[in-house]
Amino acid sequence: MLNYFPNSPLAQLIAAFHANGIRVILDGVFNHVGRDFWAFRDVQERREQSAYGGWFQGLTFGQTSPYHDPFAYEGWNGHYDLVKLNLHNPDVKQHLFQAIEMWRRDFQIDGLRLDVADCLDFGFLRELGTFCRNLRSDFWLMGEVVHGDYRRWANADTIDSVTNYECYKGLYSSLLDKNYFEIAYALNRQFGASGLYREVPLYNFADNHDVDRVASQLTNPAQLYPLYCLLFTMPGVPSLYYGSEWGLEGKRANGSDAPLRPPLDRAALPQTAAQRDIASAIARLARLRQNSPALRYGDYRQLFVSHEQLAFARQAADESMIVLLNASDQPASFEVNLPLAGASQLVDVLNDGEVFHAAQGKVRIDTVWPHWARVLEVR
Repeated sequence: MLNYFPNSPLAQLIAAFHANGIRVILDGVFNHVGRDFWAFRDVQERREQSAYGGWFQGLTFGQTSPYHDPFAYEGWNGHYDLVKLNLHNPDVKQHLFQAIEMWRRDFQIDGLRLDVADCLDFGFLRELGTFCRNLRSDFWLMGEVVHGDYRRWANADTIDSVTNYECYKGLYSSLLDKNYFEIAYALNRQFGASGLYREVPLYNFADNHDVDRVASQLTNPAQLYPLYCLLFTMPGVPSLYYGSEWGLEGKRANGSDAPLRPPLDRAALPQTAAQRDIASAIARLARLRQNSPALRYGDYRQLFVSHEQLAFARQAADESMIVLLNASDQPASFEVNLPLAGASQLVDVLNDGEVFHAAQGKVRIDTVWPHWARVLEVR
């Protein structure tokens, strides 16, 4: 039985988050362990006599590993400092599930982000999904998946969501290349009328711990504003990588991710950040999305696309929103057909409640400011 840690600093921190309405997920690395993992060390010491030889994928005595162990084993993605676990082994699964049970019992975690979920056995994922939902019905499982049909991982039998790498690229390169057609194609493919992932709440992001900071991808810092406007109004679950809400830059260098993961002085950021206004803009967008069923759960319908402008509708049962994005350095005008018959008035809930009137199923907006958006509630 694993130890109890109900009064640990982590448990106290999570309790403070919960008191402020913030749920907490931990990073679950179930595909591999380091060479210092206790069960692997036992194999190194006891060799064939170890009870844990079956815990590791492809472990074979009579051969030599790149680290000169008297046995061979599989390393994750060719990295032999990361030893792959054998997820078909019942004792391995029991160990992992006991850890999750302890994290839930002692720390009250709300879910897990699954590292390299696209490397995990689907049978294991189904067992994991069942186990976690028996602990808590809304326990959230999100997996790191780079390529493939996201529905293979995110479905009722396995996990809830996966990383949306397809839209990750389009979010910045559509701005960099002045080509909203790229991200529009991805959004239609994923969430349009015949979209592949209309029922899947994909995990959307502009950057993370493995890719260059988005502020380093763009040539004009002002492009961050339409980027985050889209991130918080498109279908799916928007996410922020720490520090990027201040326009923090960072690029991988010499094969190292260290430049992407610096320590930050949170108290100094409002004075030292390169883009000090991004955080307040993101806060506005987050509040807007939090209070809008249409932006959180609604259908997606493209209304207009050009090289630097994009318009779409998000519709839920009791609410409809029209989003107008302008990535240009000049003001833009829009005239769009409304998806709802009988709509007479639209209120810009992002920008001080400005009111626009519809006529004959259309609305004309003369000004959407450079590098900004309007979010119009249809009434």
